[in-house]
Amino acid sequence: MSSLADHRIHQIEPLTVRTRYPRVVGRNARLGSHGSGFETNAVRVLTDQGASGWGVVEGSLAGADSVVGRPLLEVFDPATGVIAPEALPLDFALHDLAATITDVPVATLLGGAGERSVTCYSGAIYFDDLDPEDTPRGLDAVLANCAADWAAGYRAFKLKIGRGHRWMEAEAGFARDIEVTRLVRETYPDARILVDANNGFTPAQTVRFLQQVADCDLFWVEEPFHEESDGLRVLRDHLLSSGSRTLIADGEFEPDEAQLLELASAGLIDVMLMDVVSYGLTAWRRIMPVLADLGVAASPHAWGMPLKTLYAAQMAAGLGNVLTVEGVPGTTDTVEATGYLLEDGLITVPDQPGFALPITPATPT
Repeated sequence: MSSLADHRIHQIEPLTVRTRYPRVVGRNARLGSHGSGFETNAVRVLTDQGASGWGVVEGSLAGADSVVGRPLLEVFDPATGVIAPEALPLDFALHDLAATITDVPVATLLGGAGERSVTCYSGAIYFDDLDPEDTPRGLDAVLANCAADWAAGYRAFKLKIGRGHRWMEAEAGFARDIEVTRLVRETYPDARILVDANNGFTPAQTVRFLQQVADCDLFWVEEPFHEESDGLRVLRDHLLSSGSRTLIADGEFEPDEAQLLELASAGLIDVMLMDVVSYGLTAWRRIMPVLADLGVAASPHAWGMPLKTLYAAQMAAGLGNVLTVEGVPGTTDTVEATGYLLEDGLITVPDQPGFALPITPATPT
């Protein structure tokens, strides 16, 4: 086992990786078609001893090259993550690097507090019933997507709702949301079903929706409306008075950490959803003990890269307190991810060093 103290950062190499979905992914309550894939920036960090690690990057690498020539332990602490602000864009690459050098999975570097297998739902059930606009495919498209993801190993589906927010007349869209939810439940009686409104509902609409699908045993309702205490209290009161087990999941879109913790402390959020990459692994390591103390679970937002699903799975195995992982069906060009197993609704992380995601051949930008 090599010592991290022996390594200095020698080079930072920008990369590009491409995500490919198995189908075109349609609209949600706020956004148009998500297409069939896209390119993502990534970065490889190399040391003077020949070690390397890589990871995706959200945002700019500006200033990150200032860490070149510095000791690895001056910018990264294996106990907490990135400790030099200018190195934060290298968050995932540095975790991969440190775990690779010490010959352990990232999950072990993070503490190994969770199980190596965690439930994983398909996050790819969008408004495909509405496309194409000239000849919409209807409900059969939703069921076809569920069938494809079930065949791929998922046993849980997150259904996008909120069609009346932008794409349909309000009442017709609301009725379609209910129809889709009930149809998927009837077709998959043993599946875990989650719903996500992408802030397309009001508190009153959320309660009305939950009343209409009360017998569907929803696992959670995600981002029904912009986080605010009065609306969440209305929702919580309804869940309590109705005896519903449905959880409230929030915090994905433009998260305000202080506000989210305040809402969680008030018992108004059950599951925190900050994005695994844009929020960052170092930030998740810092906040997870706080959430655990509050009795609030985590489930990092992972749409729309399959790589983010694998990062979240490592986080679940490492930090614990992750309720479930968002699955993104698809592949990443030039990245070998066969060490990760999705079977019967569980994703299992490999017992290999780093993130166990060899990238060959690398594609410099």
